[in-house]
Amino acid sequence: MPNFGYSITGLDKDKTAVASGRDLKVSPKNTREVTNTLKGMYLEQAKRFLEGVIFMKQPVPFKRHNKKVGHRRGMKQFKWAAGRYPEKSARIVYEVLSNAEANAEYKGLDTERCRIIHAAAMKARTIKRYIERAHGRSTPYYDSLIHVEIVLMEE
Repeated sequence: MPNFGYSITGLDKDKTAVASGRDLKVSPKNTREVTNTLKGMYLEQAKRFLEGVIFMKQPVPFKRHNKKVGHRRGMKQFKWAAGRYPEKSARIVYEVLSNAEANAEYKGLDTERCRIIHAAAMKARTIKRYIERAHGRSTPYYDSLIHVEIVLMEE
């Protein structure tokens, strides 16, 4: 079992719970926007938000990767206009968040008072493949994998 490091250090181990998903096959840009939206939310609030995104009821504000992204209703709470419904990214982040919640319960933390203090999506390795074409040529198509980290802290 590998020993993964986290991008956040100096945590109080008695008040925090961490979880990570490694080498996940999901869009890095969409997952970055989802994790940035979750920072600072309480656990139950974040789970409701992600369920809303999965069922296409709640849009995610796209703040960086938003060229040609249309406006969505329901974005006034974020004071932003451009948004999308990245269902696959929300599903993956929801699973990692559920793992963090289980880790918090195992440590004896009160999950009602847990807040997300760190949520990050980072690029992992790239899977390189090629499609054979006519006349001895080939076309590359790559899959970008990501790592997702979530840290909960009891207040």
